[in-house]
Amino acid sequence: MAIPKQVKIGAVNYIVQEKQVVDNDNSNWGACVFHDNHIEISTGLSEERKEQTLVHEILHAIFYESGFEEQDEDVVNRVGITLHQFLKDNNLFHKQDVV
Repeated sequence: MAIPKQVKIGAVNYIVQEKQVVDNDNSNWGACVFHDNHIEISTGLSEERKEQTLVHEILHAIFYESGFEEQDEDVVNRVGITLHQFLKDNNLFHKQDVV
């Protein structure tokens, strides 16, 4: 799967950026920045990890846009892993460029 350049969540477009350092922290794989609507994904990850991290950060954005400002990271981790695998197993991840 190609990482899309943007995703629309609710009525909000989030720009997706691949960066060497995510959220100014070398240990982060991804980040969802709500105040300016962007998602950061680490360039140093394998394609599989990039996909998984993108799904994780999309879940943060979905929860936020649904009004859940307080989020349980463990819940997002667990649902993100399962959702990523569901999308792959059911061929819902397609190799395409989304603009």
